[in-house]
Amino acid sequence: MKILICDDEPQILSGIAKKVLECLPDSNVQVFSSGLELLQCLETESCDILLLDIDMPEITGLEIAGHLAPREKRPLLLFVTSHDELVYDSFQYHPFAFIRKSYFDVEIMDALADCLKELEHRERHFCFRTEGNRVCLFLSDILYFEAEGNYLKLFSKTGQYRFRSTITSVENTLTNCGFIRIHKGFLVNQAAVRLFGSEKAELFDGTMLPVGKSYTKAAREHFLRYMRT
Repeated sequence: MKILICDDEPQILSGIAKKVLECLPDSNVQVFSSGLELLQCLETESCDILLLDIDMPEITGLEIAGHLAPREKRPLLLFVTSHDELVYDSFQYHPFAFIRKSYFDVEIMDALADCLKELEHRERHFCFRTEGNRVCLFLSDILYFEAEGNYLKLFSKTGQYRFRSTITSVENTLTNCGFIRIHKGFLVNQAAVRLFGSEKAELFDGTMLPVGKSYTKAAREHFLRYMRT
């Protein structure tokens, strides 16, 4: 597991790295005191978890998160800050967790434990039969399902598929796996959603999906919980 940490204060950066290694001793931890150096690294390398200070002089953690947004495979993003008021500004970047420096030792342990669960979840598969073949896809590669009569269309990062099933059946199969019913005919991967509105949901790839009135409230609450955890 590869973990990158960025904070412009060397003493704090060292403390964060030490605590992360205590929690995950087998992980590969790299530290950066410059946000620009971190961005250069991310141009050629990927990571599983990224801990970012929000308030940095050259480039803020929020600005770095903005550079990550278009990526298909984004790391789990953990904002670390002493400015609690910035939590709301961070929501648009879908952080996995928001850790307060004043409670770091306590909150980092829970956040990293949740990260491990999420990374394990990302490796799970969804399997189905189409045109006589059995297909298995990583859940993290699936964008959304669309109902089409007695069939479902599955849209993924690698292509489109059509198989016989109902959207309710798939929804039940993927309970607690990060898929949200936003319309009677659409089930979407919460991690693929960039913006959620009262009538439309926009995915990171620009796809616009309809949001049904009867699903709006529950779906919005689900997305808010996802962005805050």
